[in-house]
Amino acid sequence: MLVKVESTGTLERRMRVELPAERIEKEVASRLQSVARTAKIKGFRPGKVPPKVVSQHYGAQVRQEVLSDLMSKSYSDAIAQENLQPVARPVIEPDVAGDSKDFVYVATFDVLPEVKLKDLDKIEVSRPEVDISDDDKADMITNLRKQRATWNVVDRESKDGDRVVVDFDGRIKDEPFPGGQGTEVPVVLGQGAMLPDFEKALFGVSADEEKTFKVKFPKDYHSEDLQGKKVDFSIKVHRVEEEELPALDDSLAELYGVSEGGLDKLREDIAKNMRREADQKIAADIKEQALSALLEHNPIEIPNSLKHQEMHSMQHEAMRRMGIEDHDQAPPEDSFAEGAERRVRLSLLVHQLIDDEKIVLDRDKVKGRVEELCSSYENADEMVANYMSNPQIMAQFEPMVLEEQAVDWLIANGKEKTRKVSFKEYMQP
Repeated sequence: MLVKVESTGTLERRMRVELPAERIEKEVASRLQSVARTAKIKGFRPGKVPPKVVSQHYGAQVRQEVLSDLMSKSYSDAIAQENLQPVARPVIEPDVAGDSKDFVYVATFDVLPEVKLKDLDKIEVSRPEVDISDDDKADMITNLRKQRATWNVVDRESKDGDRVVVDFDGRIKDEPFPGGQGTEVPVVLGQGAMLPDFEKALFGVSADEEKTFKVKFPKDYHSEDLQGKKVDFSIKVHRVEEEELPALDDSLAELYGVSEGGLDKLREDIAKNMRREADQKIAADIKEQALSALLEHNPIEIPNSLKHQEMHSMQHEAMRRMGIEDHDQAPPEDSFAEGAERRVRLSLLVHQLIDDEKIVLDRDKVKGRVEELCSSYENADEMVANYMSNPQIMAQFEPMVLEEQAVDWLIANGKEKTRKVSFKEYMQP
């Protein structure tokens, strides 16, 4: 077997493999002999069919099978011989241009880039120190009370915080437009859910009142047809409602399933949840900073085949999230190009870091992540045991934990500074 490899790009290789005709003919003859032992051809007894007749009936099929098998084996042998690392299935084509009697084929494929990490000590992250104040906790309690609030009809003009229920009809030059009409639409004043001009017109109105007003849509409005337009609205007020919050006592805790400990226990649970949410966001924030810095300091070229595989995978992820089954309705694959390239680059860099620093999977951390996932179940211990014994689930958890360990290594061996920030400022969308 003769092998010749040439680079047709930074990461693309073209490998020419030549298989001696004698080897092919020997294998074809051997297989035809095997076929002859059991071949059933009209006019001949099994095992008594002349070789020429067997060849006439089965020669083309057997030759194709031999070539396919030899190409597969010789390809594997050739990449091992040349110390190559293809990252995807090759494109294999017979080479019929030459006059050689031997069988020649060409395999084209991408290889992994050589990754040499650098500047890891220059990776810098800024860790938020999130302060959860008493005011933050009080605001959270207020939000919970608002979620269980009742709305009572009042016989007065509307004011800030009230809910006004209206019918509205919007028109541009006396013509209706899509989305410009609504029936029994509740609008809470002061929440900013409607355009400022629209909400302003609902202050000081009473039940059964009708009025008209103009609304100017912003130039960056999401609907291009309405950007910068002045629209005439007419409304009819059905009712004005005043918010009534549940009492701030143990009955509020009962509304949220806290049967023992009352309001004090509810406040304790809220504080723990706020801290957990903040810590989760901090961890995600730090991870993103570290990985972005790793990318910035280590630019590498990636194989196009891996990029396109990732684009395809991300497209199918999006289809699953959006509930799309018809591939014709899927988001364009090209729209995932940038994200796919980033994923592939990071995967190669993180794997190299794990190899270089000999980072070993921490089983205790894997179990900790599983326990965290199962903590909300009543039979948490049983669920943890089931997950830990399921190879498919572990195949999802283990790479994730190993990547987190690599990020921890980057942070520990890089530079870190801290910045104080309030809970409200840090957690707002």
